[in-house]
Amino acid sequence: MAEAHVAVGFQFSVTDEGIDVNVNLEALKAVFNSGKRSWIKKLWRIKNHLHTTTYPASPLSWLAVLTLVTGCLLGGMGLAVSLVQKTEDNLLPSGYFEPPTSTYVSTIIFSTLLWLAIIYIMRYTLKILLSYRRFMYEPRGKMSLLTKLWMLLTKVFCGRKPLLYSYQNSLPNLPLPSLDDTMTRYLRSVEGLLDEEGYKRMDGLVKDFKANLGPKLQRYLWLKWLWSSNYVSDWWEEYVYLRGRSPIMVNSNYYGMDAIAMKPTFKQASRAANMTMGLLTFRRAIDRETLQPIMLQNLIPLCSWQYERLFNTTRIPGLETDKLVHFTQARHVAVFHEGRFYKLFFQINGRMLTPGELEKQFQYILDDPTPPGEGEKHLGALTAGDRIPWALARQRFFSSGINKVSLHAIETAAFVVVLDDEAHEYDQEPLHEILKNQTIHPWYNEDLIRIDPPKKKEGERDQTLLDMFGRSLLHGKGYDRWFDKSFNLIVYKNGRMGVNGEHSLADAPVMAHLFEFALAEDITTLGYTEDGHCRGPAQMGFPPPTKLKWEIPGELQKIIEESLTTANGILEDVDLHLLVHNDFGKGQIKKCKVSPDAYIQIAMQLAYFRDAGKFNLTYEASMTRLYREGRTETVRPNSKESCDFVYLMESEDATKEEKIAGFQKAVDRHVNSYRDCMCGKGVDRHLFCLYVVSKYLEEESPFLKEVLSEPWRLSTSQTAHQQTNKLDIRKHPEHISAGGGFGPVADDGYGVSYIIAGEDMIFFHVSSKRSSPKTDSLRFSENIRKAMTDIRQLFDE
Repeated sequence: MAEAHVAVGFQFSVTDEGIDVNVNLEALKAVFNSGKRSWIKKLWRIKNHLHTTTYPASPLSWLAVLTLVTGCLLGGMGLAVSLVQKTEDNLLPSGYFEPPTSTYVSTIIFSTLLWLAIIYIMRYTLKILLSYRRFMYEPRGKMSLLTKLWMLLTKVFCGRKPLLYSYQNSLPNLPLPSLDDTMTRYLRSVEGLLDEEGYKRMDGLVKDFKANLGPKLQRYLWLKWLWSSNYVSDWWEEYVYLRGRSPIMVNSNYYGMDAIAMKPTFKQASRAANMTMGLLTFRRAIDRETLQPIMLQNLIPLCSWQYERLFNTTRIPGLETDKLVHFTQARHVAVFHEGRFYKLFFQINGRMLTPGELEKQFQYILDDPTPPGEGEKHLGALTAGDRIPWALARQRFFSSGINKVSLHAIETAAFVVVLDDEAHEYDQEPLHEILKNQTIHPWYNEDLIRIDPPKKKEGERDQTLLDMFGRSLLHGKGYDRWFDKSFNLIVYKNGRMGVNGEHSLADAPVMAHLFEFALAEDITTLGYTEDGHCRGPAQMGFPPPTKLKWEIPGELQKIIEESLTTANGILEDVDLHLLVHNDFGKGQIKKCKVSPDAYIQIAMQLAYFRDAGKFNLTYEASMTRLYREGRTETVRPNSKESCDFVYLMESEDATKEEKIAGFQKAVDRHVNSYRDCMCGKGVDRHLFCLYVVSKYLEEESPFLKEVLSEPWRLSTSQTAHQQTNKLDIRKHPEHISAGGGFGPVADDGYGVSYIIAGEDMIFFHVSSKRSSPKTDSLRFSENIRKAMTDIRQLFDE
């Protein structure tokens, strides 16, 4: 908009009477405000950079050091005088400054060097303190004297009022495990999966790897560990995510759901406006670094690196590998509605639009009767299909002209807003307890929230409303999401909403933090009027959103339809079921005196054995954000101890006491494995990096090849929640979110995401493929419910 104002803000014409200058003051004011905002943003960045660079000290501490040194000089302290004199003799050009100027300059130089040395010592000391991990292995409530001392020192050195990235330079690097330790842990992790003959064979492969190729690969990896800030993350992003040539819809992207036991408005444009404002508030907090870093136990900072690319980021398809492109600024969002794309500015003439103004902008799109252009409706399917056809089409049809301009508008947007033409709701019966606290709005009417039961296709099982809600968020119709964007905010026509996230740039806990923050802004800060509109003033006269235009020839339309066919094949194969486990939750589990996550994981081992009749390799994601640029590590919940417990549960001869003892062993094993992974002592990321090194060296390893090809038939993840203090789900259980989910990793396996929602409820998102005769998401969900109950009954008196 500023460029348009420049074009008309200053005009002149030559007449017989001379030069006639016409200045549009309003336009120049808009240009001035735009420039002013840009300079303010630059000053914020400079200020934050100084704060982060000097943390845990501060820029003002330089003045304190200078004052101290000057005082020592004036007091005649010999050491200070000697050091300042040496600075003058060695660092200042001879004869360039005359006394006393030379003394002043050398004092400033010495004070600055001393200040930098103090910062380095403090930062190095903090890094050592943040490397301490003994506290994680100590029993709850039994803290050693060393840990108490560590906590005191950490609180002192962590400083006050940290910015988002203040701790980044003080976080320790992810440790590189020794080859022997990783091999030992690997063998222990497969002990319950292999029979005696299979274990002996694997032990032989391990010994051969340790004796021959392994040490060579470890040396090369050690060099990478020395050189890089994190020896895993860049390779993980490239080889696990960006080099994959299969569709990212369902296979990589994931989704998050609304607070399902409440709905603040039924107006689609209003909900889209408030959520957009909440998301942009989070973006501003990231840009200004005022967002507080997540602290483990209110003491240990987690790495904030992944927040950098949450907004203004897109995934660009390539022939061999995709790439992530992050744009420094974005003043608009891309909007999709009924086959049409729009560019909607949320910042006009240097100021942010209010929620009420955004609502009018979204409503304009909803009311626009303009039909989609030829071939435009299914354009988004290009991001849902195979990556190579999309890359070739992008190079050929989107590298110039109007297609390039329109595609650039989507890719440079802060994020994508989807105004979906469907309505989705929750099933009320499983949520009757928390629905007691639901706020009844003046606009409330059963007819406004009633959703027709899902239509069952031939051969399909009955699906709940939540099942359909989750499927829509996971894949939509295959063409009504832009899956390459960092995330899509999806708002349904009845006011429900959710998010679909691209996985390569950030893991689910970071996206969950963003979504939780925006939801809290929507519900508790921004709010709605009694008739469901956004609160606050709304000026008129802003230019409406721009409908993007495309030129889609027949050949491109054919590629789009082929991508849509691929996408339809994937989404129609998804079998997703959301289990609302309301029999009991975290409150009852804690009475068993075990970790809720360990309880659930061991229950899933029991459920899987009952479902499949055997054990399989199990994946659970654990974060490694205690380290710089850390992402995830794989906890292997299937262990010899968990298998032994399952056998006890299925045995008619085992006593209740034996089962409880076996359960406790399995839980203890799982908790220690989880701690090891958080502390950088996992198995799979180390083996993955060794495998990458072997490929660079063109070396073949039978051991690595077999390990890296093992399928994860049970892939699990816990959704983080309560990462902000804006939502109190104890007082307001209706604010509970159902979490989110993802597609199955193996063709004949399950993907299970779960969220511990308060004290009395757990949501499980279970996915599998309909094409597999071995899996059934509803059946496995019921096995999970029964396993959870069977374990709890062990502790009933």
